[in-house]
Amino acid sequence: THSSGNHAQALALAARLRGIPAHIVMPSTAPAVKRAAVEGYGARIVDCEPTLEAREAAARRVLQETGAVFVHPYDYPPTIAGQGTAALELLEQVPDLDAVVAPVGGGGLMSGTCLAARGRRPDIRLFGAEPAGADDARRSLAAGARIPQTCPDTLADGLLTSLGELTWPVLRDHLEDISTVTDEEIVRAMRLVWSRMKQLVEPSGAVPVAAVLTDGFRALRGLSRVGVVISGGNVDLGDLARRGIL
Repeated sequence: THSSGNHAQALALAARLRGIPAHIVMPSTAPAVKRAAVEGYGARIVDCEPTLEAREAAARRVLQETGAVFVHPYDYPPTIAGQGTAALELLEQVPDLDAVVAPVGGGGLMSGTCLAARGRRPDIRLFGAEPAGADDARRSLAAGARIPQTCPDTLADGLLTSLGELTWPVLRDHLEDISTVTDEEIVRAMRLVWSRMKQLVEPSGAVPVAAVLTDGFRALRGLSRVGVVISGGNVDLGDLARRGIL
């Protein structure tokens, strides 16, 4: 696969448990903490430039060299279904939610959340959240057509990918809206989760928390109980300290 975060680690662990070699294409800019986790699960990391084209080209080379099977990190039905189980578990624990909010990158988690939540609760309201510096999903929803990501610039490095061909129509058909948040709002959300929930959350995972705290989201009517999918605790504490976030 090609991934720089949770999917890379999940696939690496699944492969190790089944005794299967795993080859993970990761951008050279991927945080050291994410690379260390993938290597810790026994996967081989293949470096590439931090662009989607470079990721896909490197993945094709690995497939030709090894004969491995490619598992897409988000635009693949089993991946979407697997990521949707988070919403299923959420609704099993809190069945009377008015809405669910999840982060949007390539759209695997968000589309899985949409399908799982609507399958369980057809009346539930669904919202996406993404960084203002990587808002291709918001622009796509507004335009009614998939718009590729161009020159993303955000602290949330796990949400830089463009929407997939499979994930986009799911988001288009199910999302009520997509909220965007600044990096400053993301940092405030991270600190809130750390201080109040005592959980370590990475910038990408804090994006939906930041979204529900915005004035625009708070102004929405009929949302007394909102479920938030916080995905990702890949945090390099040293890096956060250097950035002045801690």
